[in-house]
Amino acid sequence: AMDRVIGGLEKKSKVMTVEDKTRVAHHEAGHAVTGWFLEHASPLLKVSIVPRGVAALGYAQYVPKEKKLHTKEQMMDTMCMMLGGRVAELLFFKDVSTGAQDDLSKVTRLAYSLVTTYGMNDKIGNRSYPPPNDGRMASQRPYSEETAEVVDEEARALANEAYDRTVALLTERKELVKVLAEKLMEKEVILREDVIAVLGERQWDDGSEQLGAGLLSGDAAAATAACRADGGPHSARQRPPKP
Repeated sequence: AMDRVIGGLEKKSKVMTVEDKTRVAHHEAGHAVTGWFLEHASPLLKVSIVPRGVAALGYAQYVPKEKKLHTKEQMMDTMCMMLGGRVAELLFFKDVSTGAQDDLSKVTRLAYSLVTTYGMNDKIGNRSYPPPNDGRMASQRPYSEETAEVVDEEARALANEAYDRTVALLTERKELVKVLAEKLMEKEVILREDVIAVLGERQWDDGSEQLGAGLLSGDAAAATAACRADGGPHSARQRPPKP
């Protein structure tokens, strides 16, 4: 029941080719490995490559961290985890697919938020230009064209920094991504214990076992808030929790 809430109904008629299934497995494994080795990423609970919903080809379920405040370091780790799928595709297939569209959208919003909303950029300083209430990028900027150019440069620099960190992390742990992807190909759905068997215990004590037990017992709302789904460019997806 929780899977239906998070990822939508299972689409048995949506048969993936072996090529697509292999790519999705490596994409999801990239997310999982990146988050596993970053202190501030949400702990992984479950990964699936069973097609669900309108277009989602895979999804990951995380244990939500009960945080009201977020630091720049924490948000940068989140950006890295979001980029893990795209980087894994590039490392294993030498090209990329449309599967990272939603991940890139979230990275873009978060990078601009660091610069324009949370005052976490030295060049822009202690200013805040909140985005529209619907969460979309502002079509009209409440600052000069010169400032807009600086904002674009700084947001691009943050996204590039997160990308470079993710490339370095997954290049070092490429074999772990491969093994985890193979396990996903074999089982289609893997849980936290499967991930531990491949990656070892997570370095940081984040209370995920207790939280995970609570989610598996039926707290679908919390699980949904911490879910991210991957698919084609028109996938139905969940918004990430706001920092």
